[in-house]
Amino acid sequence: MDSLLVIAIIIVMLIMLLVSGLYIHSVLLASGIIGLILLEGFGILPGLIGKEPFNRVASYTLTTIPLFVLMAQFILQSGLVQDIFYMVHKVSKGKNSLLGVLTLFIGGMLGAVSGSGTATSASLGQVAIPELRRHGYSAPLAGAIAAAGGSLSGIIPPSIILILYGVATETPVGKLFIGAFIPGILTMVVFIFVMLVLFQMERKKRSIAAVNPVSMQMESSINPYQDKNDIETAATVSEHKQETISALRLVTVSIIGVLIMAVIFGGIYSGLFTPTEAGAVGSLVGLIAALILGKVNVQFFKSSLTETVKLTGMVMIIMIGAQIFGKFVSLSLLPRKLIVMLEPIMDSPALVLIAISVVLFIMFMFVEGAAVILMSIPVLLPIITELQVDILWFGVFVAVICTIGLLTPPVGLSVYAVAGVSGIGSGPIFKVGMIFAIVAMIIVCGLMIVFPQLATWLPNSMS
Repeated sequence: MDSLLVIAIIIVMLIMLLVSGLYIHSVLLASGIIGLILLEGFGILPGLIGKEPFNRVASYTLTTIPLFVLMAQFILQSGLVQDIFYMVHKVSKGKNSLLGVLTLFIGGMLGAVSGSGTATSASLGQVAIPELRRHGYSAPLAGAIAAAGGSLSGIIPPSIILILYGVATETPVGKLFIGAFIPGILTMVVFIFVMLVLFQMERKKRSIAAVNPVSMQMESSINPYQDKNDIETAATVSEHKQETISALRLVTVSIIGVLIMAVIFGGIYSGLFTPTEAGAVGSLVGLIAALILGKVNVQFFKSSLTETVKLTGMVMIIMIGAQIFGKFVSLSLLPRKLIVMLEPIMDSPALVLIAISVVLFIMFMFVEGAAVILMSIPVLLPIITELQVDILWFGVFVAVICTIGLLTPPVGLSVYAVAGVSGIGSGPIFKVGMIFAIVAMIIVCGLMIVFPQLATWLPNSMS
């Protein structure tokens, strides 16, 4: 069968299966196998169900994933997140806008510690939103701030997205981690800027509404999250925390948080640890932290290990499906056909990168981040190579777009995590979250295209 016809059939099939709600690994597996059969016949199947899928996931580099996930679970189960946010609340007391700034900052730092956007978003949703609401933030904005803070784990190392990209392209994961540092901080700064603008707009609206009590009453009836009971509940939560957290515990939490980040960044940047070793040491530090904080028991280990196995297993299954789909992509010569189609603008790498970023942005809106990486890299890597674009830079660039995709409908995982733990509807959060996403897309991606040194300078300076 003609390869162009097969490609068209598989693309239509892929979209239909995704829309039907099937798991992404099943979609990739089915599309890849059917595409290969249409291209090469049934004789190709024995190779697909032999050792190849096992060899794909039996990679030393991939051991980084369960180690960093385990570290994240130890940290989350220890209650470190809640204690750090309590300190944020104390520092920002009486300064409402500062609370939002510090929430995003802590979200970025927690992302650096945990590597899990969904877990960080859920934690911020539980702890941060009541405080933000009590200090005058609307429910949608508070939810969007928590989701944006959690999504930063997509770009701030250790990021599972960067690990998968490194495995798929054979790029050193340690250099990807270091290269993502400056763009990650830049993304955080952009989120903070957007938050400040939106918060000031809300304050202005409230000032206008205060002059007109009728409109204020109507707004309260329309928005169920402006309820007085909600504010009182948040105040009760805050007072409870003030009664139960001692100064000694806060000092301990601060030291532990700094130590974990120093182990990860200092160890990798100095060359003392490989990323895998950093994950193992980080997990040990996380366990010691939980022991010091008195959180270790049977349930602690049960929850941590269960979540680690679930997430790691999900990634491995997606990788197997993506590998078979990638084989179909290679045999169909789809990358070469795309290069030919893009030939009129291949002399302008910036235009090609803008087109690729728009396509990836749309893909991250509909498909989980790890699946997009594993599904798109076989197609995009030859184009990037043809453009002579730095592979490491492109990996960081993709991670930025993935971070933004965690805030966009319909598959914004950070938003769903926040909505699930806070009771705020995902729709209102998405409306505000899209503002964060669009501004970050324009500013951060634009600056990375104009100044690629943002991602390459630190890795080039590594010892």
